[in-house]
Amino acid sequence: MTLSVGNAFAAEAAKGPSEVVFLSQIIVLLLFGRLLGELMQQVGQPSVMGQLIAGIVLGPSAFGWIFPDLQHALFPRTPEQKAMIEGISQFGILLLLLLTGMETDLRLVRKVGKAAISISISGVAVPFICGFTLGQFMPDWLLPHPDQRLLTSLFLGTALSISSIKIVAAIVREMGFTRRNLGQVIVASAICEDTIGWVIIAITFSLAEAGTIDLISVGKSVLGTAVFLLASFTVGRRIVFFLIRWTNDNFRSEFPVVTVILVIMGIMALITHFIGVHTVLGAFIAGVLVGESPILSKHIDEQVRGLILGFFMPVFFGMAGLSTDLTVLRDPNLLVMALVLIAIASVGKFAGAFIGGTVGGLTQRESLALACGMNARGSTEVIVASIGLSMGALSQNLFTMIVAMAVITTMAMPPMLRWGLARVPLRKEEKARLEREEFEAKGFVPNLERLLLAVDESPNGKLASRLAGLISGQRGLPITVLPLQKDESNKAKAKSKTDSEGAEAVEKTAAKRAGNADDNETPLVPADVTVRTPDKPAEEAIKEEATKGYDLLFIGAENAKKKGGGFHRDLARAAAAFEGPLAVVVGNGTLLEGGRECPRNILVPVTGTEVSRRAAEVAIALGRACGASVTALYVSSRTVNGSNGRRPLRSRRQQQAILKDIVEIADRYDYRIKTAMRTNVPPDTAIATTAKRGGYELIVMGVNRRGGDSLDFGDTAAGVLEKAESSILYLAG
Repeated sequence: MTLSVGNAFAAEAAKGPSEVVFLSQIIVLLLFGRLLGELMQQVGQPSVMGQLIAGIVLGPSAFGWIFPDLQHALFPRTPEQKAMIEGISQFGILLLLLLTGMETDLRLVRKVGKAAISISISGVAVPFICGFTLGQFMPDWLLPHPDQRLLTSLFLGTALSISSIKIVAAIVREMGFTRRNLGQVIVASAICEDTIGWVIIAITFSLAEAGTIDLISVGKSVLGTAVFLLASFTVGRRIVFFLIRWTNDNFRSEFPVVTVILVIMGIMALITHFIGVHTVLGAFIAGVLVGESPILSKHIDEQVRGLILGFFMPVFFGMAGLSTDLTVLRDPNLLVMALVLIAIASVGKFAGAFIGGTVGGLTQRESLALACGMNARGSTEVIVASIGLSMGALSQNLFTMIVAMAVITTMAMPPMLRWGLARVPLRKEEKARLEREEFEAKGFVPNLERLLLAVDESPNGKLASRLAGLISGQRGLPITVLPLQKDESNKAKAKSKTDSEGAEAVEKTAAKRAGNADDNETPLVPADVTVRTPDKPAEEAIKEEATKGYDLLFIGAENAKKKGGGFHRDLARAAAAFEGPLAVVVGNGTLLEGGRECPRNILVPVTGTEVSRRAAEVAIALGRACGASVTALYVSSRTVNGSNGRRPLRSRRQQQAILKDIVEIADRYDYRIKTAMRTNVPPDTAIATTAKRGGYELIVMGVNRRGGDSLDFGDTAAGVLEKAESSILYLAG
């Protein structure tokens, strides 16, 4: 049976490049990579190791040793057939670097900058020196070109110095240390090491392509890399952001953003190639810029990730494993050299990370855990070794030794890191920060990513623009302005006026800082405002725009209320076109007439429901941005029980618990909120009269949408709309 299958593959390969053989290779690599990857995860190891081991098993180390003829028939060495699968593998390298860049959180690096920088510099320098020194003393018979020992030494130093950010981050996440101080330092250090490492790799590869190492070639590589990085993080960042947004907002075909991300990666890889730097740097930096895109939604990220993890990663690591022949380690000399390489790599990395952690201000226990985590090479080493082998800088035996080192150090890291992290106690201030971040993860405002603003040129539209700008400006949320026109006769005039006024109001109020801003203050982050001028009715324009991914719609229009009570039908139709959370602004009183950017006093009725909690978060966010006073009002219209006029104890506790919950939300933001309670009064009357007596300029009210053709938020909301003399922001879930 084995012989007949082998003969069939051999016959196909004999005809020239065969699609049957190519397809069989893909199927086998995907299947074995998935099965062994799953097995590795079951025993607490990263799945990428299973994919690499799958290739080793399918290569000359196991399958080729037991069934050599069948292995050679399935994976023939003819250049034409190898080129087909290696083309997929080489493109997989770029995609893996794209994914690594997308997972690179530069904000985290800035947050723990001092420790991460010292750790990454020491963690790269010490093992690099160890690897370079080893290359200088390595016997000639291990080198591909003894006359280019310096180049091989640079490759060895680079291969030994970089940690695998993917594996480090995965283990830190699994241990629940992602938000711990030490976990952030470990991941940020791995990010810095990756970035430094890929720059070194790009320069080293360019030197290898030049064939010689001299000051001119080094200068060109360094200068080319510096210019590319400077251009990428200035002009390139804006171009990438624009392309992703424009594609997301204008294309109607499936997965357009995935296509543009792959095109961006390819173009940047080609740019680095033409300036004399290796394509891996272009792919990595493209991933960093794509990952920072303000509208890269989770489902788009998952689409790109699924493509890479599900197809290209098993093929690439499987091919790397196929190039590894562990049977050569039967030679005692090679085995000794491999063990020396592993020992030097581990000691160098451990020492470098430990020294860097100590210098960066970590305790000995923290530095110990850090050193354990940084020793994982994983996918990074394999990529470096694969490219080094293809360029002739590494021999086949050196490649096998580096892959063996990557497998051993990576598989040893998870238990070592778990042991090290378990010995690091939780500090008091760290516990408080973790609780706050856990709260924010469940909150409404912290999870907003993109806002849609539908307004006309009326004072009510301007008020909605200012309120949306205050929410957007605190975190630099992208916001799209959708001008609404009153009628066809004044369409051109209204379009121009609304475009400018809506965007200007957003940009101006987005500059408000939390608590202490003024009109001339520079914003914490630039206001990211896009104006989209519709050429169709408001409800159709909103419905179409909503498909592009928005978390909250602000609506502000002149015709907000109808004469007989309730919301105007035009506003109701516009609101019905958006299925997500909705903020309807109805202007009244001094806040509308005065045209000020900020309210001075805000009232938020609370009932203990999810929508009222969301409203409280929005009110607190507005209060922090404006330095305004916020009062949480609980209204109970139930009559008292018994002759003594007292309420049941349970009811009283519930009321206090609801207000206490809102106070705790404010405390999480270091904001002081007032509380008030009204009893035995209809809720709409209590809210309207409290707002009038207290001089509250804005009421933020959490409501639920009711069914029907009209916009209905319930009797209480309708009563407040009719009776209140203050401006109102209805936040509907």
